[in-house]
Amino acid sequence: MDDSPILDQLNLVVSDMAAAVTFYRRLGLDIPDTDPAFQVHHRSARLPGGVDLDIDSTDFARHWNVGSHSGRAVLGFKVSTRERVDSLYSELTAFGYAGQQPPYDAFWGARYAIVEDPEGNPVGIMSPVDADRRSHPGFP
Repeated sequence: MDDSPILDQLNLVVSDMAAAVTFYRRLGLDIPDTDPAFQVHHRSARLPGGVDLDIDSTDFARHWNVGSHSGRAVLGFKVSTRERVDSLYSELTAFGYAGQQPPYDAFWGARYAIVEDPEGNPVGIMSPVDADRRSHPGFP
């Protein structure tokens, strides 16, 4: 993989997880049940073409994105390395784009950061997941 970001993920931040899951299931997406204690905060569907649709509660979004605004989508781009997350975040914020979440080692094992596009939409930048770097999310 070169250093060009590739659209990989879309996060929908919702205030009513049950209503969102019902809607997207009715739309035809396969959204499997998960750990009952956690599925009120995070659900995932794999879309054709390999893009993930993640649905996150507003409470959970504030946990992984300190600058989160409720009810917004997060466009997720994967990059080739953990270092590329940091360098791309630094480049974009140096150009004046607002950072919502500085780069950090996320509990799911990736290096992750979020910047805002010119309209204020959050754009996630994520390295490949390293299973050896996974940790407990501390939530719920």
